[in-house]
Amino acid sequence: MKKINNRKIVERSEIKHLIKLERDKALTVVFTNGCFDIIHAGHVTYLQEAANQGDILIIGLNSDISVRQIKGDKRPIVGQMQRVKVLAALECVDYVVLFDEPDPENLIKDVVPDVLVKGADWSEKNIIGADFVKSRGGRVERIELVPEISTTTIIERIIMRYGL
Repeated sequence: MKKINNRKIVERSEIKHLIKLERDKALTVVFTNGCFDIIHAGHVTYLQEAANQGDILIIGLNSDISVRQIKGDKRPIVGQMQRVKVLAALECVDYVVLFDEPDPENLIKDVVPDVLVKGADWSEKNIIGADFVKSRGGRVERIELVPEISTTTIIERIIMRYGL
């Protein structure tokens, strides 16, 4: 059984070195990103499918600053240190790295993944980093989302039930 430890949570400055070590082992590097606010079964299913696309799964996690920039002042619901800890505890996840920008383009260029994964709700032409990854010989995979499970749906359900 794999022991959960903080070695999965890496600083942005460390990621290039770690990826080089993984590439030296001829492993396929998979990258995905997201806010992963109120982590739910849909996230877990998505990450398991992403991990199945290669050998090493790296998650670029939007920091609290980044989430606020793209989702507004009321988000995230769950802070970055809690989100990063939950993601690192998942068996399918190899590394989690926080980023502050509103999009992962610079992080994707640091990682240079073999496979870039996003949800099928994104068209490939709108996936940030897709052109870069393909230009380097990589591929883009779009994964179907679990229907009726989303952070937004959970928030709406809480508001309806508790009248906030």
